[in-house]
Amino acid sequence: MLEVRSFTFNPLAENTYVIYNEERHCLIIDPGCYFENERRELREFIEKYALSPKLLLNTHCHLDHVFGNDFVHKTYGLTLHIHEKEKPVFDYAPSSGNQWGFPFKNYEGPLIYIRGAEEISLGEDKLKILFTPGHAPGHVCFYNEKQGFIIGGDVLFRQSIGRTDLPLGDHVTLLASIREQLFVLPDETVVYSGHGPATTIGYEKKHNPFL
Repeated sequence: MLEVRSFTFNPLAENTYVIYNEERHCLIIDPGCYFENERRELREFIEKYALSPKLLLNTHCHLDHVFGNDFVHKTYGLTLHIHEKEKPVFDYAPSSGNQWGFPFKNYEGPLIYIRGAEEISLGEDKLKILFTPGHAPGHVCFYNEKQGFIIGGDVLFRQSIGRTDLPLGDHVTLLASIREQLFVLPDETVVYSGHGPATTIGYEKKHNPFL
């Protein structure tokens, strides 16, 4: 049984996720902790629940989702997992940070590339990787069929979708990703988005004005 805990970090109000099981093993997805107090909050949560971090994952590599990669790597010795098509976005993130007024130290360790249809394991629990480009060229989501939830990054929001005006974004591709990868999931599937509140697939089918 997986537990999902979210943290809203940095001035762009990004949602960072820690997913953990009964054995206290955990995944850290999109660590957006920019300020020292945010890094402390994440570390203290992990310590409070005696969690053992096992994997560091990015849905995509826009700056607000990667601010904390270096911190997590150095604190817990984890290697970053991204889709190979996200590498240009990953490389550009520090320049983007300087342009936005958020300078930061990018992760400099090795990379492990993940692909759509593969699975990430945490003990006996599985997260299926869905390839969902459009907001970013190598964007992925992480779907747990057993408990009916998805870590959706910046693909689908409550009554909104990810922006596509950033470099390498594509609106038509994003809409296709949502319809072909997410809207085929059961309506009751909970979507934990990269910004804002959680939603469900069924709610967005009925109420999302972009779809």
